[in-house]
Amino acid sequence: MKIAVIGAGAAGLAALRHCVSGTYGDQVVCYEKTDQIGGTWVYREETGSDRYGLPIHTSMYKSLRTNLPKEVMGYPDFPIPEGPESYLSRTEILDFLNAYCDHFALRPYIRLLHNVELVKPVAGNRKWSVKVRDLQGDVVVIEPFDAVMVCNGHYFEPRTPSIPSQDIFTGKQIHSHDYRVPEVFDGKNVVVLGAGPSGMDLALEISKNANRVILSHHLTETIATVFPENVVQKADVVELKEREAVFADETKERVDVVFYCTGYKYNFPFLAESCGVRVDSNMVTPLWKHLVSIENPTLALIGLPYYVCAFSMFDLQVRFVLRHWHGERQFPARADMLRSEAEEVAKRAERGLQKRHFHMMGPEQGHYYDDLANVAGVTPLPPVLTKLHNNSSMRFQDDLVHYRQDRYRILDDYNFVEL
Repeated sequence: MKIAVIGAGAAGLAALRHCVSGTYGDQVVCYEKTDQIGGTWVYREETGSDRYGLPIHTSMYKSLRTNLPKEVMGYPDFPIPEGPESYLSRTEILDFLNAYCDHFALRPYIRLLHNVELVKPVAGNRKWSVKVRDLQGDVVVIEPFDAVMVCNGHYFEPRTPSIPSQDIFTGKQIHSHDYRVPEVFDGKNVVVLGAGPSGMDLALEISKNANRVILSHHLTETIATVFPENVVQKADVVELKEREAVFADETKERVDVVFYCTGYKYNFPFLAESCGVRVDSNMVTPLWKHLVSIENPTLALIGLPYYVCAFSMFDLQVRFVLRHWHGERQFPARADMLRSEAEEVAKRAERGLQKRHFHMMGPEQGHYYDDLANVAGVTPLPPVLTKLHNNSSMRFQDDLVHYRQDRYRILDDYNFVEL
């Protein structure tokens, strides 16, 4: 098969690693629109657009350390090396991805500064047409492929809520996608919207520089973390005035900056409508197993689920897809795949989850991994990954200030210890 891989971040590298492993003798080309591998782990000071007029992809900030221990962040056949810390810096993860890339000799297959502009199925013959711009030469080529793996990430298209009168607010409004260093908040009163991982982390980080930080969210359970004194928690912002935020409890605060830590939207700007994949309330659909286009099964979207052991999951998803593409496993009938997706939507609705939470795994991730491994007949991921991920997530909730000092060691497929 001739396979196109879009993006050379952690998912794209996993896709390449298995496509070139020699198991199937596939031909593969990976298109990466930036000048280096690593995807969202590449830090860039600039925000907005790059020199080619493309939106800056990375949302990485300067001081970022992982919010998961390295013990669950490696690939199944390429763990992150032993070291004194469990929670690593962004540079250590980027170095690791480069080491993975070199270990499996993937660079010859990667075309840097090649931006995929359009992917569409070719009518009638089950192939794909991929239109790519070589940014350096400003040359457009259209190449045929048998299959496409989309690995473009999902932390680059900001999701900004609509708040009444936000256009009359005279202070600064910034999304975490464009945040790099805390000095921009020196002496300011900042309202941080959202108490997900980035909202919690960034409220803590900017508290050293800001005068006052208001963490605004609608979590019903109390956040156990003890924040610094200049951080207070409040209900949702329901309105903005020229220099004020109005909260759901009808209180008001004078603020200089509204800092949106409100997450990201799935976005595949290069997929033609005829690909048969759409984003509906931030659910990517119709897909089989959060992964395979039901309308065109030789199109796979790697890495959509979140709150997962990402690099291991990418590896598992790629192995799952290749087994099916090479006929070692058969895709179910279209109607069966659609039914399976609809049943999962219904199950999640019963648990009170909205459509936009469809790809959220968290404590359920182990079931997803086991299902993929069983259906494809491939080596499963060890259960210890889910156990340690869940433990780390609880520690994050309970002690945001100190949890990154925790150190772990995995003993076997089922057990870990805290050092």
